[in-house]
Amino acid sequence: MNLAAPYVELSYVDAVRERQRRPLLDCVTNRFEDVAPVRPFRWSQGERHFAGWYWAATTGQHVGFESWLERDRLVLMDFDPKVVGIASQPFWLHWHDGERERRHAPDYFVRRADGSAVVVDVRADERIEPKDAEAFEVTRLACVRAGWGFQRVGVSEEVLLANVRWLSRYRHPRCLNSLASGRLREVFAAPTPLMAGADTAGDRLATLPVLFHLLWLQELTAKGMAVELMGPRTVVHLAGGGTR
Repeated sequence: MNLAAPYVELSYVDAVRERQRRPLLDCVTNRFEDVAPVRPFRWSQGERHFAGWYWAATTGQHVGFESWLERDRLVLMDFDPKVVGIASQPFWLHWHDGERERRHAPDYFVRRADGSAVVVDVRADERIEPKDAEAFEVTRLACVRAGWGFQRVGVSEEVLLANVRWLSRYRHPRCLNSLASGRLREVFAAPTPLMAGADTAGDRLATLPVLFHLLWLQELTAKGMAVELMGPRTVVHLAGGGTR
């Protein structure tokens, strides 16, 4: 199989829910972050993978996943302030490997704040078979031609993921209270231990959900998020950046 310049077509579901199939280069300006998945997410007893829907704060929409690994990556992308759009299973790539037609549906299409796009495939290193490696390489080459980025990612960093998953419980805007958030910004203008700051800002039962929401928005930042699990003594301070 010659992967140097495979001819690739994309099939996808358009804005009026009709199936389309077009050459790759005719699709480079499509807003694939807004499309419906090209295949359904199935739940079957005894399946090795666990599929589901995740409510993304980035878009206010549900985004599908087909494994815990995909779900974990989705949470991290939702936490990334540079991400402004996410769609799962956005299209099929079709190509011919010299013997037969092949197809592959990447896991995610991501739009970034600068307007650029990234196609993401999620697969643990030890679970990549030769046919998977070929599909990922065709996808990478197609993305190069389209002017998109491509990432094949595996298992997420354990500590960072644990912290972000905790904060994701408080990602919904209903966790934001303007009075408490203003007080918390004042308290954490200087680096302060998490629980001490929450208590200083008011009743911790009222301030902690708002604090975690501000950490999710990255208006506040916690020291060592990637290397240490957050706890009462975690140092938190004002991030100095804008809101999402």
